[in-house]
Amino acid sequence: MKNNNSGPATTTSGQTTGLAEASVSGIQNASLVEQRRDQICEAALELFLQKGFASTTIRDICARSGVNQASIYDYIANKNDILRRLLNKLWFRSGAPNLHEVLDENDESFEENVALYLKESWTKKRKGTLLAYRVVPHLQKEDRKAMRARDEMVIGELAARLRDYTRLPEDDPRTDVIANLIIYLAGFGPMRDWLHQDLDSQLIADTVAAGVNAMVEHLANTPSSEPND
Repeated sequence: MKNNNSGPATTTSGQTTGLAEASVSGIQNASLVEQRRDQICEAALELFLQKGFASTTIRDICARSGVNQASIYDYIANKNDILRRLLNKLWFRSGAPNLHEVLDENDESFEENVALYLKESWTKKRKGTLLAYRVVPHLQKEDRKAMRARDEMVIGELAARLRDYTRLPEDDPRTDVIANLIIYLAGFGPMRDWLHQDLDSQLIADTVAAGVNAMVEHLANTPSSEPND
């Protein structure tokens, strides 16, 4: 069985697009490998969210997935490899667009685009958000670095759009602060949905988007001031 790890997946410009997945080549039947990996990852996701990453064992994953413990390493390298595959699918490639992409692609108002972004993030990225926030202490150093690089890239792209929208100068750090806050709010739905599970999701998205829009408009109309000495 061949089992190699490469570095984080990147684009030609060096942007991180995902975490390194082990190359496991014990079985040549590609469709069987994909099916078994899906079984393993789906079972592991529920266990990681229920019991926590550290408390979940390979034996637990085998019992939940139905994959024999003697053969599981034909499909994955270890528990960290499962975690990387889950984060790649549910976090990096969730299908939920980033806000700077929504702003580039849609002609709606800023507030409407923020509401769309939040609702997409809260639905398509829900389990990925829960998983990412809960496993941070258990991530390998290179995985934590890759996830931070991805966040910094997304924050930078959004801050640039906010500067264009507010006509603030490039050296105004407040756009970076607001961009970071907006991205953090994208985790609000999944992380706090137990508080508002009986409310309409569009109402929640519209309400939060109105708050974001008010902050950005205030930013645009308030000159930056240096802190007092």
